[in-house]
Amino acid sequence: MLTTAARAEQDSTVLGATTRMFVEMMRTPEGRTLVLDVLPATFPWVRYLPAHDVRDFSVELVGALGAVADLDSTAAVAQLITEWRHTAEVHADPELYAALTTDSGEDYGPG
Repeated sequence: MLTTAARAEQDSTVLGATTRMFVEMMRTPEGRTLVLDVLPATFPWVRYLPAHDVRDFSVELVGALGAVADLDSTAAVAQLITEWRHTAEVHADPELYAALTTDSGEDYGPG
């Protein structure tokens, strides 16, 4: 995709402003409640996470978004979302969850 430098700068400015507003909103109890309410619509896979993991994801997401404006890179946020989505995939599959959380006593690492 080709874009002009001016357009890229505009996109960065809008993303930074939106992110800062969101992070500030999260400093209030109402904002935190709202985020927890909208996460399932934004990220449908959070339904498979335990409640404490949904809260942890929201806190980590806000922290990562806060850093985005300073770094001018969304890579860390994309990685965080990917990692939490994979965690939800594990919780959504009872057999996989059992295999990953059961201590079989076997060590498959280097000896």
